[in-house]
Amino acid sequence: MCQLLGMNGNTPTDIVFSFTGFATRAGRTGEHVDGWGIAFFEGAGVRHFVDHEPALLSPVADLIRHYPIKSRNVIAHIRKATVGRVALENCHPFVRELWGRYWVFAHNGDLVNYLPALDGPYRPVGDTDSERAFCWMLQCLRARFACHPGVEALADALGELSAGIAAHGTFNFMLSDGEALYVHCSTRLHYLVRQHPFATASLSDDEVSVDFAQVTTPDDRIAVIVTEPLTTNEVWRRFEPGELMVFVDGAPVLARLVSG
Repeated sequence: MCQLLGMNGNTPTDIVFSFTGFATRAGRTGEHVDGWGIAFFEGAGVRHFVDHEPALLSPVADLIRHYPIKSRNVIAHIRKATVGRVALENCHPFVRELWGRYWVFAHNGDLVNYLPALDGPYRPVGDTDSERAFCWMLQCLRARFACHPGVEALADALGELSAGIAAHGTFNFMLSDGEALYVHCSTRLHYLVRQHPFATASLSDDEVSVDFAQVTTPDDRIAVIVTEPLTTNEVWRRFEPGELMVFVDGAPVLARLVSG
């Protein structure tokens, strides 16, 4: 299956360290070679990069590994194709507008016989089950709320929608509007929060270490969420199956079990 990487912080931060280890799983330490993508929120805008080449070999991914784009919310994805051919339009994350703001979505898993009725403005461009699920979720949210209902009400709605979609298979996903990061786990996801006092972290997939005390301030707080832990010397918390969590300003602010 694919793998997910997300970051949520209380200050704009680059994801070079985490993405370096993550991209290594696209051909060297993992088999996720069917495309990749990453999206960075900057104010109301989104920098969105996708490529159908493996992240380990992609010149675009090489840019991300060496160019410290800073953001408070980032979602990345490396793909192992199951539903949908290897093509640029099938690379996650996907981006759409709702309530006058961009939403970014990426999914890991397979949805069996998932053919929701799409009768609104959101239609998939590619042929993945993931993009269909994203379009259906936005269609339902648009019908239910005239404007953004707030984090808690939106989490309630996402929990209900996630439970229904997860009945068709594995539905690990990340969704963000640049203010909060919503994460749902069907099978495997892990997270940690880096905050003062910061320490040195070492990647599990590459011989790279960073002393975060040298590149942060005491007020910084960053949550990193990933399919499999990225480092060998930090404590990662595993999500419960069916758990929905919301991260704001680098911390989990809401957690509940919504589906199996």
